[in-house]
Amino acid sequence: MTTCLRTLLRIPWLRPATIQIPARFKYTQNQGVKGIRNRKSYYEAQMQAGQQTDGEQELSTASGADSLDMRFLDDRAYDEVAGGAMRISRDVATAQQVLILQPYVKWAAKRNMPEDVQPNDQLAEATALIHSLPNWKVARGLKVPLESLERKTLFGSGKMSELKELITNLRQEQQLTCLFVSKGTLSFAQKHYLESEFRLPVLDRYSVVIQILRLHATSAEARLQVAMAELPYIWAQAKDASMTQTRRQGYSLSDLQKEILRTRERKLRTELERVRRQRQLLRQKRKQQNYPIAAVVGYTNAGKTSLIKALTVEDSLQPRNQLFATLDVTAHAGILPCNLQLIYMDTVGFMSDLPTGLFECFVATLEDAMLADIIIHVQDLSHPCHDAQRAHVESTLRSLAFSVAGGDSTASHMPPIINVYNKCDLLPPNAQPSAAQQESNATAHRISARALTGLDPLLEDIERQVLAVTGRRKLQMRVPNGGPEMAWIYKNAAVVYTEADEQNPERLLMLVVITQRTLEQFKRQFC
Repeated sequence: MTTCLRTLLRIPWLRPATIQIPARFKYTQNQGVKGIRNRKSYYEAQMQAGQQTDGEQELSTASGADSLDMRFLDDRAYDEVAGGAMRISRDVATAQQVLILQPYVKWAAKRNMPEDVQPNDQLAEATALIHSLPNWKVARGLKVPLESLERKTLFGSGKMSELKELITNLRQEQQLTCLFVSKGTLSFAQKHYLESEFRLPVLDRYSVVIQILRLHATSAEARLQVAMAELPYIWAQAKDASMTQTRRQGYSLSDLQKEILRTRERKLRTELERVRRQRQLLRQKRKQQNYPIAAVVGYTNAGKTSLIKALTVEDSLQPRNQLFATLDVTAHAGILPCNLQLIYMDTVGFMSDLPTGLFECFVATLEDAMLADIIIHVQDLSHPCHDAQRAHVESTLRSLAFSVAGGDSTASHMPPIINVYNKCDLLPPNAQPSAAQQESNATAHRISARALTGLDPLLEDIERQVLAVTGRRKLQMRVPNGGPEMAWIYKNAAVVYTEADEQNPERLLMLVVITQRTLEQFKRQFC
């Protein structure tokens, strides 16, 4: 089965340096595999070296991955349109001094955020977004109470005067370069008014997240999906406006610029459909080989990659303490306590207060999560908004299940979910669990992926859920010692352990994990 898994993931096994493996990993036979690579650059390298395997040629031909033409993404005319709408550029190396304004509705009855999410928590998340970009620094972070988030000027006249004075003082102290209003999206009217008043570029959460995604998108798949996520925002900002109107309600585009956007969107949809077909092909191959899949999902920076590294002992994984550090859905091989091989799928993290259209562009790869055998929901228990983050991820998963089912609520299916409370080592000694945490504590696993604590019960639960969902069962079989039956079982099933048969020394007792279909094949061949 190991050979089949290597062929399936299309990448060679790593050759790790000698390391000390804890006792609980004694059963681990492999150090894991890297995630699925950027197929275009990978195939080009293989072609140059003349080492492309038959399996890779088959996948390349079937999916069309080797014919991806990514040159249309580097379009200066498009960058000019995108920069005008989002106030961002591809050059993130330029140092930026950012003033963060965190608006919030004063009256609790009118807020659209969960009760346990406070303005301080929102400001902390906005600060983390800015710190995710290199050379971007926060000059000042400020909470601003408002009556409503929908008024054209956003802020009242009194608050505008205070902010103008603050910006003037900050400019004298340091070089202030832009203003970040931590709201999902600003309308064109709001952004235009604030920029004319403050004489600074104004960014919203959508713009900043796109800038982070551009930075972290290194593979062809990720670049395609990020490019697609930009277009809904640009179209919303660039509404058609009549030249005869005295007050424009949108950003006017020329006919040429509109055609640039339409052409780009058509090409992106074509390439993303290829990505989708490629993912379907990989899923079909995994299904043929009967490999169980566990999708690891969660809020951004909850510790998904860290958990996969702890479960697979894969040194090539390098988790980063950043928002949206993972954009590609990557596959990593691990071994359960029963020696059954399992594939963990690392996924892009979720974040609240962002339009659903942004993450809908990642459905091509997030389908792997919804079509997995089980879902492992990783949550940052040390975060003050843990309950709100959990609710947001669960809501997003239900929306994805509905989308994957083609909008049919009766056909939408959610795989079994295992809740994992990560970063328990960061909790204060006397921290009290919330009501929601107390309610789910009976089934949730409290772990620390960094300190490697609480992983044994989690692995046992994963094994139990996988066996139940995939129809596998543990079975003791008596076979001739050293015979073809023994070799067949090692190839087609997971062997937990073997021992000599006390009643017949020529026989061997094998405890195996096997599907009913495989068992029937064994009976037809040897019985």
